[in-house]
Amino acid sequence: MSTLREIRGFPLAIRLLLVNQLGVNTGFYLLIPYLALHLSEDLGMSAVVVGTVLGVRNLSQQGLFLIGGSASDRLGARGVIIAGCALRTVGFGLFALGDGLAVLLAASVLSGLAGALFNPATRAYLALEAGERKAEAFALFNVFATTGALIGPLLGSALLLVGFRASALAAAGVFAVLTVAQAMALPHRATEPSGNSVLTDWREAVGNRSFVVFALVLAGMFTMENQLYLLLPDGARRATGWDGAAGVVFVVGTLAGLCLQLRITRQLKGRGSRARWISVGLALMGLAFVPPMAGAGDGTAPGGAGDAVLRVLPVLAGALLLHVGVMIAQPFVMELITDFGRPELTGTYFGLFSMVSGIAAAVGNTVIGWAMDTGEHTGAHWLPWTCCLALGLASAAGVAWLHRIRSLPSRPAPLTVDRMRSPL
Repeated sequence: MSTLREIRGFPLAIRLLLVNQLGVNTGFYLLIPYLALHLSEDLGMSAVVVGTVLGVRNLSQQGLFLIGGSASDRLGARGVIIAGCALRTVGFGLFALGDGLAVLLAASVLSGLAGALFNPATRAYLALEAGERKAEAFALFNVFATTGALIGPLLGSALLLVGFRASALAAAGVFAVLTVAQAMALPHRATEPSGNSVLTDWREAVGNRSFVVFALVLAGMFTMENQLYLLLPDGARRATGWDGAAGVVFVVGTLAGLCLQLRITRQLKGRGSRARWISVGLALMGLAFVPPMAGAGDGTAPGGAGDAVLRVLPVLAGALLLHVGVMIAQPFVMELITDFGRPELTGTYFGLFSMVSGIAAAVGNTVIGWAMDTGEHTGAHWLPWTCCLALGLASAAGVAWLHRIRSLPSRPAPLTVDRMRSPL
């Protein structure tokens, strides 16, 4: 109920953006987790071709975030959000209807470009519209995103009983509905030109060394968060010998977000610096990999249902701690990004942050994947969990160091009555 009251307290634009993010994640996870299986098993493509198609989609998104952010600043976030949803409708539709490599590559490029457009634009619109309540707005944004990330795979797995095309068409349909809904209901928001060329704006953002270092340090957060879809589900499956155990990991996180996200953000906001809570959240995310590491075992199958339950409990505890760490850190990370630069460049800074941290996180995921393979081959099942622990603690230390040398923006002072008065 408190979550619903909080939602009603925000303007219409923010409420629409929250629903939009729910739909974006639902549609995305309806399709993407099952794309590799479709390409390899249904279409008989080699691992190299499958990796190329998936890599093109990821590169199209990560490499073009900066363009999407700049477009949001100059053309207005509303139009960029609508264009992004429309492009993803087309991209996912091509995945459903095309079997040839050229069509699949085109679908990958369009789907990635779509994310590069609406991702920074949505966050920039949300930040500018929320004013001093950015942390609470991004907390709710996280709740809706997490819920969509749970609903999507569940619907996708059900639709796969009909076939991949049904899942892909449903995902395209979700984005088609979002396109129409945003076009009809999302309010226009006036843009304030920066007064410079696009390249000058990019140089200003890239030249902000404190911001770039912050984005690199926060790559650890995204790498660890991605383990909710890689390492932790794999750990749950190994612990129980049941493929469906991965879904339990998602359920635990979604329920925790719905129950705790707003309470955590409200309690922490105004109690210490944002850097402090970001560091605490990152450290907790790293420590979340200790329980699964302690219960990693020797890779043998469980000896019955009771043994499977006991084995999966450390994994679920780790998933819960990881979600709590994200809930502590992420709203303050998103709020802090907006204070590094001018309001006219909010989209540019979100785009650059997503690009830098996303590419760095891709490198981190590669390292985790290597650790998983190495641990499997050598019997060192603790190795990937240890890598994540070290990454979390290193990221927490990095943010604390940036705060210590005063490289991070301080929280803006709230407006008082005197400051709000216009000069005579």
